[in-house]
Amino acid sequence: MQSGDLTSSYFELFGLPVSFDIDTKALAERYRELQRAVHPDRFATAADAERRLSMQLATRVNEGFRTLKDPLARARYLLERQGVALDDADTRLDGGFLMQQMELRERMDAVKGAADAGQRLQQLHDDIQRLQRGLVGELSALFADGSPQALQQARDASRKLQFFHRLGEELAQLDDELAAS
Repeated sequence: MQSGDLTSSYFELFGLPVSFDIDTKALAERYRELQRAVHPDRFATAADAERRLSMQLATRVNEGFRTLKDPLARARYLLERQGVALDDADTRLDGGFLMQQMELRERMDAVKGAADAGQRLQQLHDDIQRLQRGLVGELSALFADGSPQALQQARDASRKLQFFHRLGEELAQLDDELAAS
């Protein structure tokens, strides 16, 4: 166990190239390996300093895995590493996207009292998933480009993806409400 692992990037920690496109299978395999190596149970009889380091490394491994496996978190992490400012309070996005968001929210509201609520909910979920996949593809191309302009566009695409992520969470909550009623 090395304390340098606490300051390495998540990509270094998992032995992956710095890229938006990652091998998720390799990520999962390396995660399991790292978990076995640093799990606090392995250090139960070790000195206090070694147990603390084990806990810190296990936390770092978990945080890194969550960040790299999620396209939105991975995009934000890459942008931060490139020095691109991420201002979550800045909600300025193009008008077409905002209109699309309003339409999706109206469709979500219409699900609540509909006789075919389950079917509408599934269709809305499928549409949101399709839109998210499109943004992930766009992010892949923008990060591959890597130019300052592309990184600014990647910032905007990640903000859009964040909107869809929130909408997906609200949709899951609506699904739970419908299932309970």
